[in-house]
Amino acid sequence: MAPSTSSTSVMSVVAVLLLLFPIAPAISSSDQAILGACKTVGGGSTYFDVQFCEEAIGSAAGGGASLDYQVFAGLAVGLLADNATSTKAKIDRLIQGGSGDGNVKLNVGDDAALGCCLLSCRKLYGGIVESRPTCTAAVKTGKFGEATALLEKAAAAVKKCEDGFGKSNVTSPLMAEDDDAYKLAKLGVALLRFA
Repeated sequence: MAPSTSSTSVMSVVAVLLLLFPIAPAISSSDQAILGACKTVGGGSTYFDVQFCEEAIGSAAGGGASLDYQVFAGLAVGLLADNATSTKAKIDRLIQGGSGDGNVKLNVGDDAALGCCLLSCRKLYGGIVESRPTCTAAVKTGKFGEATALLEKAAAAVKKCEDGFGKSNVTSPLMAEDDDAYKLAKLGVALLRFA
């Protein structure tokens, strides 16, 4: 027996509705807060995009109920410090002649310019690591001007590190790390503007 015209019409309407309004998984409130904040601070940013913000903050944010710009800025500070710590360890491995990421092996004694750049970057990243407690405390206590100044200082240090390789005409083995650190510092600054 052939399907009736009315049941065929109903199935057609349902199919059209599903095409027009697909069933999407519900987005958690923390994901909504992160997306909203990232669209606000990253939508027009020249330093980072919405996707970078979402991935960074989303990787560190828990499901806490009090997710706001101040909390997000604190997460960015923590991520920056974690990046600086791991980058400083990579620099130490490179200086010692080991492999920093599995692909790069160097002997600093063979390349004085590269060695000089790495030593400079190690000091700069060390400063970022050392500023973490002060910056974290400034964010938590609402001293956003102080936290912003520390984050801007970190961004300048990372830029100085990367620029040193260019000025010395050597390839930077820290390009990806420098890029991430710079973006995280600028993300923290942007989030603090709305805290």
